[in-house]
Amino acid sequence: MTEPVIRPAVEDDAAALGELGRQTFIDTFVAGFGIPYPADDLTAFLDASFSPEAVRTKLKEAGAAWWVAERDGELLAFANTGPNTLPHPEARASHAELRRLYVAKSAQGLGLGTRLLALALEWMEAHSDGPLWIGVWSGNLKAQKLYAAYGFEKAGEYQYPVGRWLDDEFILRRG
Repeated sequence: MTEPVIRPAVEDDAAALGELGRQTFIDTFVAGFGIPYPADDLTAFLDASFSPEAVRTKLKEAGAAWWVAERDGELLAFANTGPNTLPHPEARASHAELRRLYVAKSAQGLGLGTRLLALALEWMEAHSDGPLWIGVWSGNLKAQKLYAAYGFEKAGEYQYPVGRWLDDEFILRRG
């Protein structure tokens, strides 16, 4: 087995990115944390977020950047950044947001999340005229601890829609 390679995502990655995002969301939030999303809400969210068409559109978004970790043609992880969308009174679209950092269950422990995070933060610093932002589920203490180690602090809270279901999220800020 070869070493994973991190590279910018391309349009041809859309279907695999969608599958990885969908499965990682389920593994993390449904199986892992046991959030009891109603089936219709979960399906609507997964289809809107991770269909190949939705991912293709997001890959083309102005001001956004995507990276994938790949090994032997299989996507193992990805990170996505872009203009801030978090609902905080001090946040601006000209600030950068880490939108997703997903690592497949089978690839956890390989250091890919840390490598992708470092790359994303470097990009964000170069493409922001203010603080850096991250939204994180309030129950994901491991992610909160990781982001705190990189200088992020809680700056607010909001509700993130998964269909009609609303997750309690923390808004983290650095800078």
